[in-house]
Amino acid sequence: MLVALLRRQLSAYRSVLWLVVAFQAVQSAAGLWLPTLNADIIDKGVARGDQAYIWRIGAVMVCASLVQLVFSVAAVKVGSKAAMGFGRDTRRDLFHQVNDFSSREVNQFGPPSLITRITNDVQQVQMLVLMTCTLLLAAPFTAVGGVILAMRQDIGLSWIFIVTIPLVLLAQGSIIVRMTPTFRVMQEKIDRINEILREQLTGIRVVRAFVREPEETVRFRDGNDSLTRTALKGGRLQSLMFPTVSLFVNMASVAVVWFGADQIGSGRMRNIGALIAFLTYLTQILMSVMMATYMAALVPRASVSAERIMEVLDTPSSVVSASDPVRITAPRASLEMRNVGFHYPGAEHAVLEGISFVCRPGEMLAVIGSTGSGKTTLINLVPRLFDATSGAVLVDGVDVRELAPEDLWSRVGLVPQKPYLFSGTVASNLRYGREDATEDEMWEALRVAQAEDFVRTMDGGLEAAVAQGGSNLSGGQRQRLAIARALVRRPDIYLFDDSFSALDLATDARLRAALAPRVTDAAVVVVAQRVSTIRNADRILVLEDGEAVGLGTHEQLLESCPTYIEIVESQASINEEEPV
Repeated sequence: MLVALLRRQLSAYRSVLWLVVAFQAVQSAAGLWLPTLNADIIDKGVARGDQAYIWRIGAVMVCASLVQLVFSVAAVKVGSKAAMGFGRDTRRDLFHQVNDFSSREVNQFGPPSLITRITNDVQQVQMLVLMTCTLLLAAPFTAVGGVILAMRQDIGLSWIFIVTIPLVLLAQGSIIVRMTPTFRVMQEKIDRINEILREQLTGIRVVRAFVREPEETVRFRDGNDSLTRTALKGGRLQSLMFPTVSLFVNMASVAVVWFGADQIGSGRMRNIGALIAFLTYLTQILMSVMMATYMAALVPRASVSAERIMEVLDTPSSVVSASDPVRITAPRASLEMRNVGFHYPGAEHAVLEGISFVCRPGEMLAVIGSTGSGKTTLINLVPRLFDATSGAVLVDGVDVRELAPEDLWSRVGLVPQKPYLFSGTVASNLRYGREDATEDEMWEALRVAQAEDFVRTMDGGLEAAVAQGGSNLSGGQRQRLAIARALVRRPDIYLFDDSFSALDLATDARLRAALAPRVTDAAVVVVAQRVSTIRNADRILVLEDGEAVGLGTHEQLLESCPTYIEIVESQASINEEEPV
């Protein structure tokens, strides 16, 4: 998965990566030349007392060091550009992929996990790319070149390389094998921490209302401690890598000095300069191996992160755009459902089954039913938050699956059951409906939605600050702003999913009275719980266990639909029991 992700996301940076390779090759060559020059100074300059030779070779060494410095800096700069570009492009692709997901895929992964994958997981792989460009690419050049040049100094000591390098790789490999599953569990526990934090911050009012702070503190502590234990386990394994390499470096250095001194004493090795050069090359080679093992320490976690990233990128959305989309030409579109059914994957029973109705421009269809009867799912099928698993949802006689998404969404105004407001201002939230909406149009929408009075009292009016999720507003205020946002859009089809539930009866009545003349040329679908608010609808659809058990006017259903009669009688009895 890691290789597949890097190949996919770095394809646009091939020329940059080849440039990094070239820079690293030059700086490695310059660095490998220095021990040989140093040996020449010792053997030919110092041994003979030739000051001119020492100065001449010393100047060459300074130039080689400058070349090494310049190309090393250039490699880091260009490599950093590639790594940062990789992170940017991967986050962008993940964001677009998640935006294309239906609610089914979002729920499958979970919002906390998707946030972790777009941020933390991308960061892990990006760090691997950065370290590869700045450290790893130089290691093979240094290791291979160092072995060749060291053998030129004395081939009799080359057995030290043959023994040491495989031992280092074997030791590091055994550690890496144990690290990979640990880091996989670690990323999952980060998901869990994000989930707990998101729930606690979003539901802070519920937590405080039920005095659940101690229990939530324990829940967070357990998740945090579990993550800490896993991170420590991975950290302990990772901490073994450098001491292991250092042990082999020191042992190999001792072996070089021990056996090299013996060879110099016996005359099999030319001189001290050659021994020092051989020792320097050994250090460079094993330091390259150390850098490679440092990279290897990043690979397990990056591999797990890459697997999680690719899982998102390779998951197709269940809502697929048509290859040859149809355009709606009618000035105002109708809404129709023909024998529509919806079934969640793996569920035993369908959420909706056999739903059929027509709602034309200027008509209002109300949907009522008990909790869990499928009302919200029915609404979500229209803008394709889900796709029907059977039957067809039609807008202006065209199946929504054949429409261009932008064309469909431009004709639908949805006010969800739980209205969500974005951080910004009242105006920026209303302009989510239509970017070019004027102030007069926004104030008119606020007036119809019965939100004008409280917005005018807010500091700044239309420019008043709105916190994330609308947390600085009451439930009723959020609902009214969400309704105003849909009104600003002026769509062909209005979908109100129990959007008046937080309003008192008087505000509800005023809103509906103001709304009626505003939507006379649009198809309106209203999900409601109160019979009193929908009794004047052109048709009322009654749902029970996902099936339509009644469709007609209020009077018709009172004569023919037992479920509707039961709902009416239950609400009438509740109203009678309320104190006057």
